[in-house]
Amino acid sequence: MTTHYDIKDPALAEGGRRRIDWASREMPVLAQIRARFEKERPLQGLRLSACLHVTTETANLMTTLQAGGADVVLTASNPLSTQDDVAASLVMHNEIPVFAIKGEDNPTYYKHIHAAIDHAPHITMDDGADVVSTLHKDRREMLENVIGGTEETTTGVIRLRAMAADGALEFPVIAVNDAQTKHFFDNRYGTGQSTIDGIVRATNILLAGKTFVVAGYGWCGRGLAMRARGMGANVIVTEVDPLRALEAVMDGFRVMPMVEAAKIGDIFCTLTGDINVIDKHHFEVMKDGAIVSNSGHFNVEINIPSLEEMATEKRRVRPFVDQYRLPDGRAIHILGEGRLINLAAAEGHPASVMDMSFANQALAAEYIAKNADKLARKVYGVPEEIDKEIARLKLEAMGVQIDTLTEEQVAYLNSWEEGT
Repeated sequence: MTTHYDIKDPALAEGGRRRIDWASREMPVLAQIRARFEKERPLQGLRLSACLHVTTETANLMTTLQAGGADVVLTASNPLSTQDDVAASLVMHNEIPVFAIKGEDNPTYYKHIHAAIDHAPHITMDDGADVVSTLHKDRREMLENVIGGTEETTTGVIRLRAMAADGALEFPVIAVNDAQTKHFFDNRYGTGQSTIDGIVRATNILLAGKTFVVAGYGWCGRGLAMRARGMGANVIVTEVDPLRALEAVMDGFRVMPMVEAAKIGDIFCTLTGDINVIDKHHFEVMKDGAIVSNSGHFNVEINIPSLEEMATEKRRVRPFVDQYRLPDGRAIHILGEGRLINLAAAEGHPASVMDMSFANQALAAEYIAKNADKLARKVYGVPEEIDKEIARLKLEAMGVQIDTLTEEQVAYLNSWEEGT
């Protein structure tokens, strides 16, 4: 039994195992990969440090990597996203060292990041690029071990591409986030549903008839706008990208600047990956009772420090709901301390969605293990053959069959001589 870990309570392990098993029923693609990994052991002899949301779905990824021969350590990628019973089960039942406690403070969070780096990883697996960033800034002596990494989320990919552009990235990283089987499904359907779930669990409000402001119309924003409209909300989208703004208009949503949306919105959610998307001048014009949340990776999307300076009183009125009272008597409510509301107040994405995202993680790790010596120090997309194989496995698990091209059709598509 591993003795090197930091979790809330090992006694929670049995409940965690039951929930991990429940999630596994909805993760058939990962199960097929795990079965192959057990036979082939493609990660044998490699140390892997994962910085991910510690959830039931992540647990199934960790056991898949372990089945492939990897020596795995797991730490949280967000202070509020850990499911403590899952962390306990991974430690007690799978002997995987976990460093994660729901609600941990920032010093503890970064202490846990360093514990994952102390593992001297050959492969990093990030959700937000905190391990990669810390390795490059503070723990450069560990870089010589690393052959490659993977990145799960938009925010992390943005950070990594900035590092690569500056020539600062010291090893290749695969942007799992950019796989079509990841962002089409995880970001759109997973974030859409789980964000609504988190907001409703935190507040118990009725969405029908409310004005719901979605900041950002990337894949996550598209999913949330679609789900909020489906619940009867009047949805407004704010954007800085003219193409995405145009798409939102053509999808039937109202589009306007945040400073205008702030005056009329009842519920706000940021999903951009950028800083201060909701800022002081937005708080100044919000309605009494406005609800503000974030489903982007970091809580910097909401300028909470400015709101705290403005407020005369702050109190917790419900779990995950902080009420800020302003000098004119208006109340503004921040959900989940501005952190990922779908994980702070709910359980994150449904397992069937994470099945594809984590299949990408597992196969990307295998790809790095086999091809690290051929990869340059830059950010790569997931190879198309991996993306298509995951889609094929998912369809197979769902009992869905599709057509295949005939030899004649293949020849036609590859010919320039045949026209109309």
